[in-house]
Amino acid sequence: MSAGEAAIGAAPASNAARYRLFAVLGGLYLAQAIPSYLFVAALPPIMREAGVSRTAIGSMSILLLPLVLKFAWAPWIDRIRPFARAHRAGWVFITQTGTILCILALIAVGPLDVTRIIAIGFVASLLISTQDIATDGYAAKYLPETDRAVGNAIQGGSIAFGVVIGGTLGLVLHHSIGWTGMLVTIAAISLLPLVAAAMMREGDPIPAEAAKRPSIRAFLRRPEARQILWIALIYRASEGLVKAMEGSYLVDAGVPLNQIGYLSGISATTAGIAGSAIAAWLVKRQGIAFVLALLGGMRTLCFLLFACHALGAVVGAWPLFGAAGFQTLIRYMEIVALYSLFMAVTTSEQPGTDFTILACAQLLVYLAGSMLAGKLADTLGYGALFSLATAISAAAVIATVRMIARSSVGKPA
Repeated sequence: MSAGEAAIGAAPASNAARYRLFAVLGGLYLAQAIPSYLFVAALPPIMREAGVSRTAIGSMSILLLPLVLKFAWAPWIDRIRPFARAHRAGWVFITQTGTILCILALIAVGPLDVTRIIAIGFVASLLISTQDIATDGYAAKYLPETDRAVGNAIQGGSIAFGVVIGGTLGLVLHHSIGWTGMLVTIAAISLLPLVAAAMMREGDPIPAEAAKRPSIRAFLRRPEARQILWIALIYRASEGLVKAMEGSYLVDAGVPLNQIGYLSGISATTAGIAGSAIAAWLVKRQGIAFVLALLGGMRTLCFLLFACHALGAVVGAWPLFGAAGFQTLIRYMEIVALYSLFMAVTTSEQPGTDFTILACAQLLVYLAGSMLAGKLADTLGYGALFSLATAISAAAVIATVRMIARSSVGKPA
C-alpha cells in the first residue's frame, strides 16, 4: 500500500481535524529544531568567544553523523511501540525528554570542555535523529496526499523558528544572563512542544503495525522506491560544493563578517517561512516535477553567477548577495518538493523507514560535496569549483525530470 492509499484512509474527517494535524506537525518539528540549532548555531560562537580553538569547534561536525546514519535504526522505530497506545508519540516523549536532559547536563560542563560538550551533543543528536524518524513517519502516514506539500512547508517554517529560538535567542540569552540561564531557558522552551506529542492521534491497530516487519530490504524491493532513491542521490549533488565554500568565498571577496551574518540570518528566516509556503502552493498547483525543474534551473543560474564572479566576468558584492540569498530560498523550497516526493513512495507499514532512507540519501550526497569542496577549491580554484557545481546541477535537473516523467508520482494533486 502506498502512502497515498494509506493517507486517504486516514484523512482527517473535518477541517478542525486537518488543522489539528498541522498544529501537531508544527510542534513536533519545532521540538527537533530548537535543540538542534542550539548545538550547531549557538554553542560554536559561544565556545569561540570563550577561547576554544577553531580546530576543536570544527570537530563538532561529528554531531551530524546520526542524521546521516539514522536509516540504520529507522526500521526499529517503525517496528517497536514504547507504549501500547502510543507508537510514534511514545518515541517523541522519550527522545524529547532525553534531549532536554542533555541540554541541562551542559550546565555542569561549561563552554570550555569541548570533549564533554561533544559527548553530550552526540547523545542529543542520536535522540533528535530518532525523534525525526518518528515524526517523519507520522507525517508520511497521516498526511493526505493533497496536504503533503503543506505538511512539508510547516516543517520548513518550524525549522526557521527553531533557528531563531535555538540559535539567535540562545546567543542573546547567553549575552544577557549567561551560560546557565541560557540553557535553563532553552530547556524550558523545549518542554512546550511536548504538548504536540500529547495531541498525536494514531488510529491504526497494533496487529496492523506488526503484519510486516519494517526493513531496509523491504524498501529496496520496490522498483518505484529505488527510482526515487536515485533522485535523492543526484538532485542535491551539487549543493554541498557551493554551500560549504559560500562563506569562505564571500570573505575572500572582501565582504565583512557582519554583513555575511545579517545575510545568512535574514535569508534563512524569511526563506524558511515564505519559501516553504510558496513551494507548497506551487506543488499543489503544478506538481512536484515542475517545481523541482523550476528550482533546479534557478539553482543552476545562482551557481553560474558565483562561477562568473569568481572568474571575473561579474564584479561587485551585490550579485553575490542576491545569489547567496536566493540559494537559501531555493533550498527551503526544494525540500518541500523533495519531501513531498519522498512521501509519495512511503508505505503504511514502514513510513518512517521509507522516508528516512530517502532523506538520508539526499543528505549524504550533500555532505559528501561539502567535504570535497575545500580540497577542490584549494586545488582548482573557486571558478572551477563553482563551474563544476553548475554543470552537475544542470545534469541533475535533467535526469530528475526524466525519471519523474517515467514514474507515477510528481503530478499535480
